[in-house]
Amino acid sequence: MKVGLESLIAPELAEYLDEVRDFNAAAEAGGGYWPEPDVLTPEGLREAREGLSERPAATGPAPIELVAEAEGRRVPVRVLEPASGEPRGVFLEIHGGGFYMGWAARSDARNRRFADALGIAVVSVDYRLAPEHPWPAAPDDCETAALWLLEECEARFGTKRLAIGGGSAGANLAMTTLLRLRDRGLVDPFVGAALDYGAFDLSGQTPAGRLIGDEGFLELYVGGGEDRTDPDISPIFGDLNGLPPALLVIGSRDVVFEQSLEMAARLVAAGGEVDLRVYPECPHGFLGMPFAMAEAALCGIEAWLGERFDTA
Repeated sequence: MKVGLESLIAPELAEYLDEVRDFNAAAEAGGGYWPEPDVLTPEGLREAREGLSERPAATGPAPIELVAEAEGRRVPVRVLEPASGEPRGVFLEIHGGGFYMGWAARSDARNRRFADALGIAVVSVDYRLAPEHPWPAAPDDCETAALWLLEECEARFGTKRLAIGGGSAGANLAMTTLLRLRDRGLVDPFVGAALDYGAFDLSGQTPAGRLIGDEGFLELYVGGGEDRTDPDISPIFGDLNGLPPALLVIGSRDVVFEQSLEMAARLVAAGGEVDLRVYPECPHGFLGMPFAMAEAALCGIEAWLGERFDTA
């Protein structure tokens, strides 16, 4: 077998490279893609949360705010249904933000796009954030939303087809949710998992994990007393058998680039169906950046999810 980075990159993406490189150069000249306050201080944590960039407002039907409840636990969720009518499936979206910032409403524009383009409902989880609510609060909340969907999906949305996904911390939580459901024998309704630039290894004990081993969000999320190789924290260490097909989207300039390569290899080794897509020169969080490479990636995610819902 011969695998090289060029073979993982679609040739048609070359036409977008100059724009991405110009964007990167401008960002670096300005001091980086986003400010990096010390989130281990109250001031820095507040600055990071308040400094989140504005996201475009969604058009179309207004989101519906609900409280999902399962097994005595409750979590707020935000539901966007397709403007075209009854959905053909439901996508459980888990937002990113390093486990300590972000909220479901920031994904409204992208989730509205997915809902209308694919004819699906999107349910976004407002899970509890660290450090006020460290692990396992976030995976508990995401599991609660998934269990609620499994119970209510057909009655509420008229379909049993489910998919799951998220970016960065959200990709981690999507994987931990699938592992929890698989261990319960409840993963079959999920037709796919769309995982964008996932932080799958928080242990700092592998070459890929060590690249983020000194990030402040790790202390906020898991502190110093937890075994960070626990698959509920670092799903890269989990038993990955019996999971639905996965799409892994990653930029080659991303600090978690190697984590997506490793996760893809482990999923394949476990017998899983994996589509790994590498976007050249793209940094972490690039799907929210204003260049054509991001649009190409979003269109690819839509097409992949559409195929999963079509073939389910």
